[in-house]
Amino acid sequence: MTPVAEEPRPDLSNLPEAVAAAPRRLPVPFVWLIPAVVIIIAAFVVIHAKLAQGPSIEISFRIAEGIEPNKATIRYKDVEIGDVEGIRVSPDRQHVIVTASIHPDASDYLVADTRFWIVRPRVSAGAITGLGTLLSGAYIDVDIGRSTVPLRKFNGLEIPPIVTADQPGKQFVLHAADIGSLNIGSKVYYRHIEAGQVVAYSIDPSGDAVTIKIFINEPYGRFVTDRTRFWQASGIDMTLGSEGVNLHIESLASVLEGGIAFQAVPGEPAARPAARNSTYELYSDAERAMRPADTDIRKFVMFFSGSLRGLSVGAAVDLRGITVGEVKRVYVEFDRDRGDLRFPVEVDIYPQRIRDHYRRGIQPPRAAATPDLDSRALLDRMVARGMRAELKTASLLTAQKYVAMDIHPDVAHETVNWANDPPIFPTVSGSLDELQDSISSIAKKIDRLPFDQMSARLLTTMASLDQTLKSTDRLVQQVDGTIAPQVSETLTQAQAAIKNATQVLGQNAPLQSDLSEALLQVSRAARSVTALVDYLERHPESLLRGKPRDEP
Repeated sequence: MTPVAEEPRPDLSNLPEAVAAAPRRLPVPFVWLIPAVVIIIAAFVVIHAKLAQGPSIEISFRIAEGIEPNKATIRYKDVEIGDVEGIRVSPDRQHVIVTASIHPDASDYLVADTRFWIVRPRVSAGAITGLGTLLSGAYIDVDIGRSTVPLRKFNGLEIPPIVTADQPGKQFVLHAADIGSLNIGSKVYYRHIEAGQVVAYSIDPSGDAVTIKIFINEPYGRFVTDRTRFWQASGIDMTLGSEGVNLHIESLASVLEGGIAFQAVPGEPAARPAARNSTYELYSDAERAMRPADTDIRKFVMFFSGSLRGLSVGAAVDLRGITVGEVKRVYVEFDRDRGDLRFPVEVDIYPQRIRDHYRRGIQPPRAAATPDLDSRALLDRMVARGMRAELKTASLLTAQKYVAMDIHPDVAHETVNWANDPPIFPTVSGSLDELQDSISSIAKKIDRLPFDQMSARLLTTMASLDQTLKSTDRLVQQVDGTIAPQVSETLTQAQAAIKNATQVLGQNAPLQSDLSEALLQVSRAARSVTALVDYLERHPESLLRGKPRDEP
């Protein structure tokens, strides 16, 4: 075996020496890294969830029936835009406050005029709503407003709104003395077509009237102009006239739940559509609404001598079938000068209606510079010619009265007392009042008759008549006992005589045969005498010479 030569060893004396590094220690133990990562992830999730949750709002309701936290939702057009998180009672314990979170993409909906309400099953006179919540549960619906002011606290509606903000149409304001049978949701009709609904009502601060807000749907909003009239169509309008009974109703629904109708006055020129929130008067019926506008109104007071029973406020002031006024007030006052009671009747007369009735081809008189002076002069001329007011009965069935104005040529001269406030218009007694006065006068005359003396004389006369009747009765009894038998015997003898005469003059009696034979002989003798007279007239000489012999 050949030996291996050893390699030379390297020189390690020149190599650098290694320096040991100091050991590094972590500031936190490795075991805490996991919780730190978890915390970071949780914070990220919370921040992300918070950003995804959107704003939180509070809605105040009177009650929260059917709303459950973490279950009920908030919807717009049946799309979920939020969730109910909690419900609590308000500090004043008058309401409940619902806390809800809104989705971020719906945060722009939260403005000042946005409205919230709870959808639950509701039964009203017009419809049944919210039946779907019987299965899904109640939820909160929202109507997005048009304001630009953001808001986070809202007062919820207890009743769902009739009209939403995105519904096309116009809102108008009506003023009336009372609301009648109207309610929120009552229909508004145009020529018997459903055109809108009542959306709100409130009483005026003075308490003398009510304000009603209505919404007219498109395309009917353009029919509301400054000449449009609104009236209550809530009941049955029945009139009794010469044509019979006229019955007028808008619809059966308006009778049950109330309603309003509107229309322009016939014959008036067309006008532009009214602006939103225009104000109108709400009349009580169609007849009042369709009356022409009267710019010249004169107030008078009338004093009638008869009873005012049957005369009510609103009765017509009639001029030969044309309504020229209306009764506004009926009351009683004490006349200190005369010491008795008076019953003033305040009326409004519209002279414009009298001036407007002219025939074709006749120019109306030129109006004065001041309409007040013109109407005053017109009424003075009419009163000077005998114009008077009197009470008349409009219907014997209802006994309602009205004020009739007419010309009475035979009345004494009177004038309108313009010095009184209001002026006094002259009146006359009606025919019925005159009849009542006549009956009253007759009754007074009858009352003055001496009934006691007449009764005494009548009793005396009756006693005398009774004595006369008794005497007559005794005479009749005497006649019946004494004269009656003789009269009866005489009648028997008369019957016997008549019987004998009947036998003598009968058809088969001997006297009748002898009489017939004698009459026959007399008839023959009469014919012989007639023949002799005729012969003597032809041969008068026969009286001297005799009748000549007949030649053979």
